[in-house]
Amino acid sequence: MKQHVIGSQSFGRIGLGCMGMSWAYGPGGELDSNLAVLDRALELGVNHWDTADLYGQGENEKLLSHRVSQVRDQIFLATKFANVFDRTLTSHQDQVAASSPWIVDGTPEYIRKCIDLSLARLGVDHVDLYYQHRVDPLVPIEETVGALAELVQAGKIKHIGLSEPSADTIRRAHKVHPIAAVQSELSLWTQDYVHDVVPLTGELGITFVAYSPLGRGFLTGKYKSLEDFAADDWRRNNPRYAEEAFAANMAIVDQVQAVANRHQATTGQIALAWVLAQGQHVVTIPGTKRIPYLEENAAADSLVLSPTDLAELGSVQPPVGERYPETAMQYVNG
Repeated sequence: MKQHVIGSQSFGRIGLGCMGMSWAYGPGGELDSNLAVLDRALELGVNHWDTADLYGQGENEKLLSHRVSQVRDQIFLATKFANVFDRTLTSHQDQVAASSPWIVDGTPEYIRKCIDLSLARLGVDHVDLYYQHRVDPLVPIEETVGALAELVQAGKIKHIGLSEPSADTIRRAHKVHPIAAVQSELSLWTQDYVHDVVPLTGELGITFVAYSPLGRGFLTGKYKSLEDFAADDWRRNNPRYAEEAFAANMAIVDQVQAVANRHQATTGQIALAWVLAQGQHVVTIPGTKRIPYLEENAAADSLVLSPTDLAELGSVQPPVGERYPETAMQYVNG
């Protein structure tokens, strides 16, 4: 696995998004099967593990604790705060409409509570990367980053990250304390940040961490209709998976398949290679709860796309539908 460095820490440029093991994409895996995936990930050099307090309302962090405590020095561990799942922890509920299903809290008080709870669930004394999961529109980013800088000084976190920030927010935050990583959605069907945030992070020496690089599984070509998803799978409510969009978006997979055929690779591997080709500072965290898919993703590390491949993939048409429902879209590019 080719390596990437943040600070003094080196890790594989293809990491592991752990959310689906506990939340969102149908039933989570059994404990033993999830731990087997984590064990195999380490064997493959997939040692950048990404979680959040939101995933399963803390359950994903607890899951990782079964392995992280045993191999702490081998893991680059990232978690997140700000998306409120326990309203007893936040004072923001009085400032957000009662009907709102989503509260984002970036206050120093909330941050201090969340880091201690995450460390306890993970069973560690620090995390390597701590993200603000979404930018709080009610709190200046300078105030949030100032509080995170205090956690760096306290040794509870090594590096500060932001998820789904705008270019302007990144510039303002970076003046308060160096931002180590920006995590935002980037894939062949989500290219929103290719022309602003991706080059800006490269200019500032910030790692860009691409989440959902496989289009939440769509770019693998494994899904043909909504019936392929469990009844409680979050993707059933995603606009790009809606019945009227599904068939239209399959044309994107067909275009990627043409490139995959030339490389004797899967469409998912081509999608990952495209993401990594967006810059030396770009890494990615495809998620899975199955070893065969983990191995397939890791193998994309050796793929090199030609200028012809990149030009062909660059002609992919934008997908039909927003990448989130309306309530979630208000917090992206914040």
